[in-house]
Amino acid sequence: MSKILVIDDEKSIRNTLKEILEYEKHEVDLAENGIEGLEKLKSNKFDIILCDIKMPEMDGIEVLEKVFEITTDTAVVMISGHGNIDTAVEAIKKGAYDFIEKPLDLNRLLVTIKNAVDRSDLITETKILKRKVSKTFDIVGESAAIQKVKDIIDRVAPTDARVLITGPNGTGKELVARWLHEKSNRASAPFIEVNCAAIPSELIESELFGHEKGAFTSAIKQRKGKFEQANGGTVFLDEIGDMSLSAQAKVLRALQENKISRVGSDKDINVNVRIVAATNKDIKLEIEEKNFREDLYHRLSVILIRVPSLNERKEDIPLLTNHFVTQICSEMGLPGKVVEDAALKELQNYNWTGNIRELRNVIERLIILCPEKITKKDVEMYVQPLGL
Repeated sequence: MSKILVIDDEKSIRNTLKEILEYEKHEVDLAENGIEGLEKLKSNKFDIILCDIKMPEMDGIEVLEKVFEITTDTAVVMISGHGNIDTAVEAIKKGAYDFIEKPLDLNRLLVTIKNAVDRSDLITETKILKRKVSKTFDIVGESAAIQKVKDIIDRVAPTDARVLITGPNGTGKELVARWLHEKSNRASAPFIEVNCAAIPSELIESELFGHEKGAFTSAIKQRKGKFEQANGGTVFLDEIGDMSLSAQAKVLRALQENKISRVGSDKDINVNVRIVAATNKDIKLEIEEKNFREDLYHRLSVILIRVPSLNERKEDIPLLTNHFVTQICSEMGLPGKVVEDAALKELQNYNWTGNIRELRNVIERLIILCPEKITKKDVEMYVQPLGL
């Protein structure tokens, strides 16, 4: 089901289109002129707009131009009883998805809508995929604390030195790891992430080093591990403080010898990977409590990078807020929103126990629940999850 906005000054046409499209299971909203249609577009997301060309006050071509000032994700189909080739060409040049003449051919209209929906779905899927594979990860901030992190990245990235990244949850340790990879000589090779906390201890060896067919009950075929997949690139061991001692021993051997062996095999495989690890735990305390190998710690921590908490860099909150507003509005296909200075100051007064991750969630909540301008009162009302 798609959400469709019909803009036409003829009531009979609006109502007829609504009846037909709702019968086809679409959700339909109506506007009797371009001004009303644009106002509805500012506060709602539509998959398709059906817009008449000849209307009082604001014609369809002008509406078309203003639609793309608000959003580029909505397909606009122009309809007109006064159409000619020149008008159709002008509409298409200005970004219209299609041009249909009145009286409307129902079959042509439904086919056009189906194709426009397919196009919209494809655009959405492409954006999602681009976000997943994108190699552009911004470290936003100008505070002394974050500038120190950036400076270390710039100096360390071109080397093959192992790096241990520490800091509380939600501070952006993965972001630092990706930047180390992107600025390195290995940038064209894979960046493979392993969440050590999410993999059961009995499976982590297979996950890291792979296994041979029949090595254990569910090993129905040979499988390459993360180290082999990342050969020539970077392995990011996230939450390494949660890795079992037995897996730590295997990782230590791989670091010492640059060799691995798959589970169920005694054959050594040479690997060339850079190791970047991260943890939110106090590793020295973990060593004292016999939960982490001291020799592995010294292997991993050639370079130590501590990522500051958001409370340590509150002067970056306005920059981060505007960055997230732009990013989230783009992802949701929404028009940009303005955050008042008083609202930014209120965000700076908050105790960010969840760090950057919590701030992004709050900004997303504000974008969804607030009108075009986000005020101090909005922040006071919505900074906490609803119901708390």
